[in-house]
Amino acid sequence: MKIPCEGLLFDNDGVLVDSDLGVDQAWSRWARTRGLSAEHVTEMVHGRRSADTVALLVTDAGERPAALAEIDRLEIEAATTTTALPGALDLLTSLPHGSWAVVTSGVTGLARARLAAAGLPLPPVLITADDVSHGKPAPDGYRAAAGRLGVDPARTVVLEDSAAGATAGAAAGAYVIGVGPRGLDTDAPVVVRDLRGLTWHDGVLDLGAAELLRH
Repeated sequence: MKIPCEGLLFDNDGVLVDSDLGVDQAWSRWARTRGLSAEHVTEMVHGRRSADTVALLVTDAGERPAALAEIDRLEIEAATTTTALPGALDLLTSLPHGSWAVVTSGVTGLARARLAAAGLPLPPVLITADDVSHGKPAPDGYRAAAGRLGVDPARTVVLEDSAAGATAGAAAGAYVIGVGPRGLDTDAPVVVRDLRGLTWHDGVLDLGAAELLRH
């Protein structure tokens, strides 16, 4: 399977890096201090900005800034547990410098910390929760990334593992590929197990050697 595209737009967590352990640790600790169910909270955070999750869980608007600062601190502290997902390093290091971007719901410090802990290169374009007024599932982040790369969003491929992220990519006009088991819960027409076997040359993303979970 070959998909013509001029840019690759990656989500970070669940696509490039495995941050689940740190996410669970940080959000569970945050939830318990507020008398919330850690299981319920950790189930709802994937693909969302921390600010959006805090807004849903903290009813007192005056308490939200401190609650947000606390979870951002806890997540950055837990970023050391982050590892690279299979195929991520090989694919990223094979791409021309101006051909890819990372669009994440994490704040900038967290995104950089997780990429560094995983041993992955910093992207030429990084769009984080700090850069958009509306997080996923709004398309703002993916549109901004395509604009920074100088390409039409309709000529990009978005790689996502969350329903919110896949919705954002589709709303931006990109072709969306789901990644990993969580990718099966998205509306992406194609889902790969991970990034192993994906190659990009001369404006074409080739999925020929990838393990497809849905196609």
